[in-house]
Amino acid sequence: MESKALNIFLIISLPVVGFLVEKLLIKRLIRLAKRTEWEWDDLLISSIRFMPTFWLLLISVYLITESLEISQKLKSTLHKSLILLAIMSVALFLSRVVGEFITLYMKRYREDMPATSLIGQISRIFVLLVGLIISLDKIGIAITPLLTALGVGGLAVALAVRDTLENLFAGFHILANKQIKPGDYIKLQSGEEGYVEDITWRNTIIRQIPNNFVIVPNSKISTAIVINYNLPQPEMNTTVTVSVAYENDLEKVEKVTLETAREVQREVQYASPDFEPRVRFTSFGEYSINLNITLRAKDFESQHILRHEFIKRLKKAYDREGIKIPAYLQKL
Repeated sequence: MESKALNIFLIISLPVVGFLVEKLLIKRLIRLAKRTEWEWDDLLISSIRFMPTFWLLLISVYLITESLEISQKLKSTLHKSLILLAIMSVALFLSRVVGEFITLYMKRYREDMPATSLIGQISRIFVLLVGLIISLDKIGIAITPLLTALGVGGLAVALAVRDTLENLFAGFHILANKQIKPGDYIKLQSGEEGYVEDITWRNTIIRQIPNNFVIVPNSKISTAIVINYNLPQPEMNTTVTVSVAYENDLEKVEKVTLETAREVQREVQYASPDFEPRVRFTSFGEYSINLNITLRAKDFESQHILRHEFIKRLKKAYDREGIKIPAYLQKL
């Protein structure tokens, strides 16, 4: 009697042990892994989350079925169910590892292929499908007739999930063309713009400057007219329009403006230091002579800070040199 009670206690305690391992050991290992520069340990430890508890729970259920006095047929069914769950849980663990490994590998070593959720998701699904096939084979379900049935019904399934497949293949098309990748600043034909955050199996996620997400189906991205501000390079020109009064010496205006622009290009961290700025008078206005100054920013978002710094310094330079802006502008 005492032996049986001890066995029951051990069976019940197994899931509790798994829970404690999850709460204490795994979480502590995650914190330690984050302190190291090596990223592979983070990958392995994060992938094993919830697995110890589940595996020990399966062992506990197996021991319970062995201790119960039930029919052999029911016991066999329970054992097959446990085998199925065990193999699929291992497949889930391996899918996490493979998905994270591929994403990390592409991020660090494959600049020609951007690291997106799409590749990681497809690799996870593939591993899970392999695990499902192995588990069905282990519990005695013939795979060949099942695959034949899937092949016959493939057309119907493809028609039912046509939009999903269209977005999936459009995602692969976007990645293969290498014209859009995470981190690029793009503007769509419909007007939405922002940084490409991720490309999943269904959507392209765009993060706008106000930190909002725009979710666009991949099929829409692949057929839309898109401006990519990171191609052929992230650096981009930005133009500042300035108006000066007619009484100014234009040679002096050009000289002071160009010197200020060169100073900004050299000193402001958001500017391209090797770029030679340009000053061009463009038109005679009703009260002023207008000119454009062309600067070059390191990327799309930097242009706003670059213009901001240039306008501040140009105003100081004009005041110092006695260059006047039109009187109507001073009153506005």
